Amino acid sequence: MALDAAARAVGAPVEILEAISVTLPSGLVVPDIVVADAGATVDDGVSIDAEAVQLVVELVSPGNKTMDRKFKPMLYAEAAIPHYWRLEFDPAPRLVITELENGRYVEQATALSGEVTRLDAPFPFAIDPAGLARQ
Repeated sequence: MALDAAARAVGAPVEILEAISVTLPSGLVVPDIVVADAGATVDDGVSIDAEAVQLVVELVSPGNKTMDRKFKPMLYAEAAIPHYWRLEFDPAPRLVITELENGRYVEQATALSGEVTRLDAPFPFAIDPAGLARQ
């Protein structure tokens, strides 16, 4: 909801999607949150091509740590998705913000619980992960 509100506030031409299949060159993945070009969902309404994806957000849980920290970022980088954010919950919520540089994700910032972090891309966004909880 926070991403959607921030995008609307600046009139960013994007859609915020949850649990939609993203078609990558290497197959399909289902990220937790996707920020994509407005109107880019495929006719089936349940998938989107990677070229239209601006940001992928993964919520790390104990059962998918390796996938979200290592495997999925590699796939997203191969598909040239410009931004990858990883929300970690232990020991406290924190958001790791990375951007694609030379085919690899490079950490730009880490939003820590109890602090407001301001980001400019893919649109202006301010977040304090303290209010985020695993659902």
